[in-house]
Amino acid sequence: MRRKLSSSADEDNEGNTPNHSPSNHDEKKKTFSTAKYDFKRHSDSLDRRKVEKALAPAQLTADTWTSPTKPPPSTKRSEPLAAAQTEDKMLEVRARQSSRIRSPWSCSLLTLTATVSALLFMLYILHSFVTRQLDCKGCDMYYTRSMFYNFADFDTEHTRFASKYSLHLYREIGFDEDPKVKGVPVLFIPGNAGSYRQARSLASETVQYYYNNVQQNKEALSAGATSIDFFSVDFNEDFTAFHGQTLLDQAEYLNDAVAYVLSLYHDPRRSQRDPALPDPSSVILIGHSMGGVAARTMLTMPNYQSNSVNTIITISAPHARSPVSVDSDLVRTYQRINDYWREAYSQKWASDNHLWHVTLISIAGGSLDTTVPSDYASLASLVPSTHGFTVFTSSIPGMWSGADHIQTTWCVQLVRPIARSIFEALDVHRPSQTKTRAERMRVFKRWYLTGIEDTAEKTLPHKEPTTLLTLEDQSNSINPAGKRLVLRTLGRNDKPKAHVLPIPLQGTPGQKKFTFLSNLPLEEGADGGHLDVLFCSVLPLQPGHSAALFSMNIDLSDGRAGSTRLACRNAASDRIALPASYSTSIHPFDKTSPFSYLQYELEDLGEHQFVAVVDKASESTHAWAIAEFSDARESLVSVNTGLQRLVAFGSRFRLPADRPLTTSFEIPALHTSLLAFKLRMGNQVCGDNAELFTPILRQYLSEPHESRYFVNVKEANISLHGIAPFMPPPLRYQAASNGLSLQFWTDPTCGSSIDVSLRVDIGGSIGKLVMRYRTVFAAFPLLIVALVLRKQFKLYDHSGVFVTFMESMDFCFRTSMPLLFLALTVLGISLAASSTATSNVWPSWGTNATESAIDYTKNDLLLGSQDPIFWFLVPMFGLLSASFCVIINYAALGVVTFLQIPFRLLALRPTGRRHDPTKKNSMPAFATTSPKRRIITASVLLLLVSTVIPYQFAYLVACIVQIATCVQAFRHAQDNRSAANHNFYNYAHSILILMLCVLPINIPVLVVWIHNLAVHWLTPFSSHHNVLSIMPFILLVETLTSGKMIPRASARLTHLTNILFFSLAVYAAVYGITYAYLLHHIVNGVAAWLVALHFSNSDLSLAGLTRILDGDHDNGGDVKKRP
Repeated sequence: MRRKLSSSADEDNEGNTPNHSPSNHDEKKKTFSTAKYDFKRHSDSLDRRKVEKALAPAQLTADTWTSPTKPPPSTKRSEPLAAAQTEDKMLEVRARQSSRIRSPWSCSLLTLTATVSALLFMLYILHSFVTRQLDCKGCDMYYTRSMFYNFADFDTEHTRFASKYSLHLYREIGFDEDPKVKGVPVLFIPGNAGSYRQARSLASETVQYYYNNVQQNKEALSAGATSIDFFSVDFNEDFTAFHGQTLLDQAEYLNDAVAYVLSLYHDPRRSQRDPALPDPSSVILIGHSMGGVAARTMLTMPNYQSNSVNTIITISAPHARSPVSVDSDLVRTYQRINDYWREAYSQKWASDNHLWHVTLISIAGGSLDTTVPSDYASLASLVPSTHGFTVFTSSIPGMWSGADHIQTTWCVQLVRPIARSIFEALDVHRPSQTKTRAERMRVFKRWYLTGIEDTAEKTLPHKEPTTLLTLEDQSNSINPAGKRLVLRTLGRNDKPKAHVLPIPLQGTPGQKKFTFLSNLPLEEGADGGHLDVLFCSVLPLQPGHSAALFSMNIDLSDGRAGSTRLACRNAASDRIALPASYSTSIHPFDKTSPFSYLQYELEDLGEHQFVAVVDKASESTHAWAIAEFSDARESLVSVNTGLQRLVAFGSRFRLPADRPLTTSFEIPALHTSLLAFKLRMGNQVCGDNAELFTPILRQYLSEPHESRYFVNVKEANISLHGIAPFMPPPLRYQAASNGLSLQFWTDPTCGSSIDVSLRVDIGGSIGKLVMRYRTVFAAFPLLIVALVLRKQFKLYDHSGVFVTFMESMDFCFRTSMPLLFLALTVLGISLAASSTATSNVWPSWGTNATESAIDYTKNDLLLGSQDPIFWFLVPMFGLLSASFCVIINYAALGVVTFLQIPFRLLALRPTGRRHDPTKKNSMPAFATTSPKRRIITASVLLLLVSTVIPYQFAYLVACIVQIATCVQAFRHAQDNRSAANHNFYNYAHSILILMLCVLPINIPVLVVWIHNLAVHWLTPFSSHHNVLSIMPFILLVETLTSGKMIPRASARLTHLTNILFFSLAVYAAVYGITYAYLLHHIVNGVAAWLVALHFSNSDLSLAGLTRILDGDHDNGGDVKKRP
């Protein structure tokens, strides 16, 4: 009975330890605290009626320990009935759940179920990300024999960053080991934490290609090609992606490096260039990852030398938006750079555009790049198509594969086209060392794009006839108009044979186009292989005149009279390479000779009358060729199915038996990058004729240029980088997007139909969320923690009980969290609908889009989705973030529980003193230092923040101190099981959770600072020494080290606290992902408010400040000890 009564009294005690001083005891009035103390000492002499009578006033004075400066509320004070009933209910709940309050590990069934479900779903997302919709890697590694020359004389006289960064010149052992410059300068810029040695593969390819090919090619040399001097910058592996000032420092250094490199060509001691050639006035830039962003930043810097850069090739560079938004300088730098480029290309006249001469190419790795989302590599919002474009590695002919972030620096299939395109873009006879902008764009499109794009330029209409084809009646066969030409075997005849197809006349009903496919390569010249495709017109020349007019003569008439002479143009220069597809093919990048494909619109063939397919094979081969004129309307089918219906039911279509060689299906509704699909093709029966090739599938988008090939298609994973979350709108008006297109090449000779089905891949689509929304866990957990703290303070201000984090989480699961998720879902739907509605409101093509006409930030809010179908993402990520917060909570509890073990062992150590059982509470609650020392410590830390260290370091120190405070509070709450001790521990623990959620936002900048120290760069940051950004955190943490519980607030202040936490929650959800750095400052404001609440019941004097920091308060002689 004694144990039961004592326990009941303990539950209602607010934690006021009785004052054992005799003098104080005599002067004190008979408060509840002393009454309770007496009751506990003489509980065996009290009956149950006395206990209930003693506990009655306790419910009215339960908060006296929290407001020491206020007199205890009178028991005779009249209160509104509703408020009294509410308080009574809260106290009843508290009495019934006292056991849960004392256990921070406890968790309700609802919270446990939601957390476990969310964790399982999160594991499913990660599993889908690593196992579903994966692209195969087809890159071969490049091997080099490299050496680098360091320019030691590029010192502080040239740049203020000489002690941190350095410049190197690449040379290949065995080819060129001379440190003197002699060619065209190219500068490689590494990315985030990248090395200057990443330039080795590309530099080696340029050296070897020049000495093995270009140097022996007189035509290329006369066109302006020459050797390349490959420079590379050593940034000491700076973390550019985390820090805006570092990005600006690199851009400034790069401009200094460009000026220095150009000066080398003016120094006869350092240069071996031909004196007859003009000295270079510009440098070609190649940037990897954030190096590409640094290259664009160079042109916005004050020290940029005009026209010193006119060609920029970037690889896996996040142009559209910052990969992370934890640094304010980085976000503002991105905005300033992008606004600069947009404004330049929005000018009406070229003379007003200082970037008119610049070409910018962005190469993206695709789904294999898990470091930077390839959506961010898009240039659609920055550069018009006349000055640049975005292309994926899977589109580049011969590569046909994705590449991860690092592979793009050494992938042979990527390095080779980049090196060759640079050589073709050179013109050493011009000061800029490159061709004109329009010619450079043609070169880059020819090397990087598939050639099937609608905007692809054909060389055939611009060529002169170079071949004279002389035919005799028996040497050729003329196909009837409209009939397909099929050659199953080449070389059946002893001599060449021409197969002629008449070209339909202009104005023929139906939009005709010519297509050709063969497994043989098409080459020009007399030794041009076994197959030629010529576009010819009749040439009435006399015999003997052909040699003077044509470089090549193909005479199939055997000198007989009555022959026909045709002036022909060879189509080999317009050859499009397609991956070979046989029954044994697995990947498009398999080591097999690619197919040759030609495609012309009828308008491109207006000057010609015939197409001649010349079989020049001297012996029978297994080669084949198919040529036809088909109706464009039959080869292009539009699938008018809405996205919702496509997701719910999929789509089915059929390739008819009588179909053209190639058939395309356009799906306008399918344009989002958040969905993945499964495509399945049925088998075709070819009957007696063997199948010439198995189906080839190309999925493609027109903007950005993304094509993915599938060979021997039976099943294909369809995913794309179309409209992605948070992406800004295009710079200028573009025609209505056709969405995803599927182009099939099938053997038309089989004469059987093929069924095709397309269904959404739920698991693959869920896996796509990882790359698009991985930064959501830097913002949404603060939404949850803010709601939890809001509920904790609300209950505390009403009842005096500061519930545990998990108990408040349970309350939020039942009340505020569903309502807020519902409101945010409605907001997300409205934002997506407005984004879709405004996407069609553009200035006409004749006018220039200006920055004010287009809102480039309209997709920055919430989850950045531009389609209402993804409304479920808000509650889904909210639930995942709630489970994430539960994990953080239990992880913090585990750490605190583990760290309090040394304190207990220290307390059990014998001290040599005799134990006095009457003084079991004499051990102090906190082993705190003096207030003076704490004030000095905080002042020194703030002084260091203002001068040397960034405030992120001070924040990390504050987190460590808060962990120590929680350890002491937890130990004392376990040793002295009173409600007051548990209240303080729950409060300190929740503040720790809040600080831990903000910690990831501060860690990246702290990493940059530590890295600078490691490379002996001691220049302080210019933007991270704001004392006000850390002072409230330091004051709050120092206040909590004294064991002082925050006083209960009045009704008005309670409302302000609720509004503050609710505002934090809303901002974290709406703006937190795009502007994460502001979350630190908002939480900093919350900390300032909590500090103000701590000071609300104290004198604003130095003495009062000392008492607060010391944790002792005088309330009319009633001294309240620390819990």
